[in-house]
Amino acid sequence: MVFSDISMYNENELCEKEGNFMTKALLIINPSSGKEKAEGYAAKAKKTLLKRFDRVEEKHTEKGGDATEFASDAALEGFDAVIAMGGDGTLNEVINGLARHETRPAFGFIPLGTVNDLARSTGIPLKPKKAIDMLETAVLKPMDVGKIGDQYFMNVLAVGMIAQAVDQVSVEKKTKFGPVAYFVEGLKAFNRHELLDFKLVYDEGKFEGEAALVVAGLTNSVGGMENWAPEAEIDDGLLHVFVLTKLGLFDAANMLPQLVRGTLKNSDGVLYYKTQHLEIDVSGEDISVNVDGDKGPTMPVNIDVFPSHLNLFVPHKKKN
Repeated sequence: MVFSDISMYNENELCEKEGNFMTKALLIINPSSGKEKAEGYAAKAKKTLLKRFDRVEEKHTEKGGDATEFASDAALEGFDAVIAMGGDGTLNEVINGLARHETRPAFGFIPLGTVNDLARSTGIPLKPKKAIDMLETAVLKPMDVGKIGDQYFMNVLAVGMIAQAVDQVSVEKKTKFGPVAYFVEGLKAFNRHELLDFKLVYDEGKFEGEAALVVAGLTNSVGGMENWAPEAEIDDGLLHVFVLTKLGLFDAANMLPQLVRGTLKNSDGVLYYKTQHLEIDVSGEDISVNVDGDKGPTMPVNIDVFPSHLNLFVPHKKKN
């Protein structure tokens, strides 16, 4: 066995697997990701994975939901690892396939998306070739997973008119313009100065009042902004919740320096909470939640954190 970290197995499992044990990994590829460059990286990824697994199977998605099905089947069939090659949507699908099971393979990924927040928050290289090379010596780190209704998520939830605007960004625009597409739609929402009547319930209290945007993240990076929640760790067992009670262009301009410094929570018009459970409702509106960049369920919603629910392949840091 050639894993850099064998913490995915307990002592009894290791005893059972000694001798004629073969390691096996599943590589899930979204051929439409990364401006359709995924196929070009597939051979290199498989070659790299074969340096640490005895067997590597490869599956390609053709439609929404395929990655979830492939990952779920891998968990049931006793695979040791599932590696996803694609954007945030593909990663979200894979996590939904793995997180539902009691016994879960280790999770790894090669980022090919528009924003790649999970990669940014874990030090995984944003360039696909470097991310593939990283897998050869990667170690495992516990990773929290969130759940909203019956759906799991890996990074962030957003509720508000800006989040609704982002939901309108087409796949074609995401592919062509990248993060700029999100920025343009968000800017349009800024100009409308629209507030919603929120009710939030979190571990230590509640908030009732008007706000422009509520963002609840598991990691420090949101929308490619790596200083959004600098206190957040992928294994701290917490949601980091920001309530922006006003968000016109002038307010955003005042918040920008705080965001750059990683002190957004200290900005005027920003409330910050840390919690394991969160309830969100919006009065009189048919509003949905943006989940990891895609449209999710409508209000009201209940959200929970599952601490250290997955083991994630991250870069091995050499000791000085």
